[in-house]
Amino acid sequence: MEILELKNVSKRFGDLEVIKDLSFSVPEHCVFGFIGKNGAGKTTTMKMILGFLAADQGEIRIFGERVTYGNTKTNRHIGYLPDVPEFYGYMSPKEYLKLCGEVSGLKKGIITERTKELLGLVGLEGVNRRIRGFSRGMKQRLGIAQALLGEPRLLICDEPTSALDPVGRKEILDILSLAKARTTIVFSTHILSDVERICDSIGMLDQGKIVVQGSVTEIKNNHRRDVIRLEVAIESKVEQVSKELMQMDFVSEIKINNNKLDIQITNAGQAGMDILGYLVQQRIPVLRYELLEPSLENVFLEVIG
Repeated sequence: MEILELKNVSKRFGDLEVIKDLSFSVPEHCVFGFIGKNGAGKTTTMKMILGFLAADQGEIRIFGERVTYGNTKTNRHIGYLPDVPEFYGYMSPKEYLKLCGEVSGLKKGIITERTKELLGLVGLEGVNRRIRGFSRGMKQRLGIAQALLGEPRLLICDEPTSALDPVGRKEILDILSLAKARTTIVFSTHILSDVERICDSIGMLDQGKIVVQGSVTEIKNNHRRDVIRLEVAIESKVEQVSKELMQMDFVSEIKINNNKLDIQITNAGQAGMDILGYLVQQRIPVLRYELLEPSLENVFLEVIG
């Protein structure tokens, strides 16, 4: 079942058309990576899904129900983590979640139960400090707990790891990996390694449109370019090796970085035999020979640049 559907959605701010005839869908029980450069329109799209902004054209549906600007009932299905969540700094995590639960109309027993469960999930159980003293990572973790408090069927996370250090990013990704057992996640980001780690499928946004969509594996395979990374022990031999390898039929491009060569090839099996055979014949010691796996970053640079 499609939990989220956008059909021919457009949004303009004055003369600037940010979203142009945007269409994509997200199936239930997956983590969908919504990726693009900074300024590509990801946050604008998130705000339209939430009914915070009105689409100029097209329609957005959550579980088949149309999103209405300003007063949409579809938000009862959604938990939202903005890129910079705001809190009452004088409260503790438990006090803040209690307030959120009361505002949402949850019963006292349910608030208590879910608060304990969710603070445990995000690693804040037993933390009684005031939120004003929290690090950015701790605030993001509390934001996830708040977004999950109402047991949403769709969790929208807008750039949740963009300002975090590597440890903080890992913590958030680990939490989201656990959270996907209970909800569908739309994960907006420009950090491609995060997408590869937790997302089941992705949509690449460029100039207001989805230019690539599918599973991470499918997309990488469809845009696959086999590259051999070769590192030779004698740097003075690099130019000679590059010139000789470029004469081989299956070599299309070589990039040199000191004593390393990235060799783009069309036939991995034949290339391996011929390249290694040449190096043995010329008695050139090899420090590294590796067939590189296609990366999402390479696909992104190829498609969007």
